[in-house]
Amino acid sequence: MTHISELIQSLSPSATLAMSQKSNELKAQGVDVINLSVGEPDFNTPDHIKEAAKRAIDENFTFYTAVPGYMSLRKAVSRKLKEENGVDFAPEQIVVSNGAKQALCNVILASINPGDEVLIPTPAWVSYVEMVKLARGTNVLVPTTLEDDFKITPQRLEEAITPRTRMILLCSPSNPTGSVYSRQELQALVDVIAKYPDIIVLSDEIYEHINFTGSFTSLASFPEIADRTVIINGVSKAYAMTGWRIGYCAAPLWLAKAVNKLQSQYTSGCSSIAQKAAEAAYEGSQDCVHQMCEAF
Repeated sequence: MTHISELIQSLSPSATLAMSQKSNELKAQGVDVINLSVGEPDFNTPDHIKEAAKRAIDENFTFYTAVPGYMSLRKAVSRKLKEENGVDFAPEQIVVSNGAKQALCNVILASINPGDEVLIPTPAWVSYVEMVKLARGTNVLVPTTLEDDFKITPQRLEEAITPRTRMILLCSPSNPTGSVYSRQELQALVDVIAKYPDIIVLSDEIYEHINFTGSFTSLASFPEIADRTVIINGVSKAYAMTGWRIGYCAAPLWLAKAVNKLQSQYTSGCSSIAQKAAEAAYEGSQDCVHQMCEAF
C-alpha cells in the first residue's frame, strides 16, 4: 500500500535537476553534452576557502550550531551586505540555511497563507512555483517579453496586484534569462510597490556577481520598501561552492524569527564545516570572485 499526500502529488519534480541528471547519464555513455541546466560554476572552490574548512575540522567545529548559523558568519554576511550592497541588516536578521533554495522556501513558508497570491515574473526559475504550492499559496505568473528584455514593467506589475497579493518575487540578475534590472528600472517598480504596504518583496540576488553590466542594485537599498524586503543570497555561485550548501535570508526581524522557528523544526543549523568555509569566503580576498567573473 502507498499513501502519498495530496500536497506532494501536486508538486512537479525539479526540472532543473532532472535535466542535469539526464546530462550526466549521457556523458557517462560518452555523449558530448553541454549542460545548461543547473547554475553551477565550472571552477573548483578557491583554495583559501577549502583550507578554512580543513582548519574547522582540526579545530573541532564539529558540533551543532545555532539554528540561524554561527554568529561569526552572520556578522560576516551583515558586513558584506553593508559594504557591497549598502543595506543594513543586523546579524539577528540573518538566517543561514542549506543553500539559497532552502532560504527561499523558508521565507515563503513562513509568510504565505493558503490563497495568498505571489507574483512571479516569467520566465522564472522552475522551483519558485513549486515552493508557493508547498505553502498552499496561489501563483500569479506575469509574462515578460523579449522587447522588454524579459523584465516586468511597472504597468504590468500594477495590473497584476490584487487585494490577495502578499508577495512579489524578483530575481536580478535573472535565472534563467540573465537580465539585470538597472537602478532606474527597480526604482520604477518600487514606486508601484510602495503604494501597497502589505506586500513582501522577496529578492533573489544569488547571481549578483555573475553580472556583466558593471553594476548591481539590491532591492533592499530602496528606503521606501526596505522594511519589508527580504534578500536571498549565498556562496554557491560567487565562490563556486554549490556543494557546500550555504545560503541565507536577510529579512525584517519579525520574519527572520519566523524563519528561525521553522528551520528549527525541520533541519536545524547547517553544516558547521561549510559555515566556517563560507565565513572565509566572505572575510577573505575577493579576487577569486572577480577572476571567475572575468572568465565567464
